[in-house]
Amino acid sequence: MRQTGAKSRTSITDAVILMAGSGSRLRVIVNALPKPLIQIAGRPVFSYTIESLKKAGIETVHVVTGSNSDALLAGLKPSVPAGVQLHPIHNSDWQKQNGISVLAVAEHLRSPFLLMMGDHLFDPAIVDLAIHNAEPNALNVAVDRKINAIFDLTDAMKVKTKGDRVVAIGKDLQDYDAIDTGVFVCPPEIFKYLEQAKRDGDCSLADGVRAMAADGKVRAIDIGDAWWQDIDTPEMLAQAERAMRNLNEGGSTIGTRDTAVS
Repeated sequence: MRQTGAKSRTSITDAVILMAGSGSRLRVIVNALPKPLIQIAGRPVFSYTIESLKKAGIETVHVVTGSNSDALLAGLKPSVPAGVQLHPIHNSDWQKQNGISVLAVAEHLRSPFLLMMGDHLFDPAIVDLAIHNAEPNALNVAVDRKINAIFDLTDAMKVKTKGDRVVAIGKDLQDYDAIDTGVFVCPPEIFKYLEQAKRDGDCSLADGVRAMAADGKVRAIDIGDAWWQDIDTPEMLAQAERAMRNLNEGGSTIGTRDTAVS
């Protein structure tokens, strides 16, 4: 499903992938392997992500590292295709919230960019939807309205919308109608809002989104039937494996949410 209503197409050549965390909830079963390097259906998670970015015309991928960064970068490099530049940025404050990781790229970006999470698998169509439907001066959030199909709703980042505008975001929201998929098209203005949202030198990405939403600057892009899965816990990892195995065995396409519901 393609959403209409964006003012004009935003040209995106840079992507930022956040991968500074330690992956503590998965550490026991993956032997401290960084989450972007975890194998899903025989391939590292990062290989699926960067393949989608290459197809979308992304030229530079800024990866924000933190914990175990040397091993992470060594594992990422074999998956980088020709024509894509990998630009590592180390976040020395990686123990803080993910808003600090976003701020780590501020000096490198002066135009709208794609922002993604390093521990998410997703239908490549989501990247296409986000880029083609982005409103240039807004923070664009790819959202999933198939709430009943979300694997772990408790852990999900909930979103409340009014029309195509995001009016609230948070894991503890009681009144919501969509879920944040972790794919954004961000204007450089996001950095200003994150700086303003800091408390004791720390902030989350959600804090910045919340502040921009209060000014009416956050737009929701519905992913329709497209599929995605966070792999933050062993249960989520198993769910992603089932979905990819189903795809590889000739089942429903990864764009069909039913393939990911147990």
